[in-house]
Amino acid sequence: MSERNFSLIAKYPLIFLLVFLFSLSTNASNKCSAPNDEDYAPFAEDMPSPDGGMAALIKGVRYPDMARKAGIQGKVFVLVYVNERGGVDDVKIVKGLGAGCDEAAISAVKKAKFIPGKSKGQAVKTKLSLALTFKL
Repeated sequence: MSERNFSLIAKYPLIFLLVFLFSLSTNASNKCSAPNDEDYAPFAEDMPSPDGGMAALIKGVRYPDMARKAGIQGKVFVLVYVNERGGVDDVKIVKGLGAGCDEAAISAVKKAKFIPGKSKGQAVKTKLSLALTFKL
């Protein structure tokens, strides 16, 4: 751990304790069962993509105040279940940051519309991994 990070923890112990406890509770709540995993293809000839590109999806992400105040940065990795109409059926955190970043990522992805994945010219339900970067 760098000296800067340690001095931040020493300076704001309550914030870091709250961030830690909040991240534990959100990780536990995100472990609920996914849609029937076997119904979603792990890949397709044309993988789903956010309508308007990743830039449009990233515009919908709101940096959480708690994470901003604590100086938390990094990537949240999500697994998105995209149906054959381009809607998001579910979003799961694969690796999160906590401090509200995981929830902000889930919220932005759930609001997004996707171009559905296609195999042999037909739209198919597909699982898609995405990484959303939180940087101050």
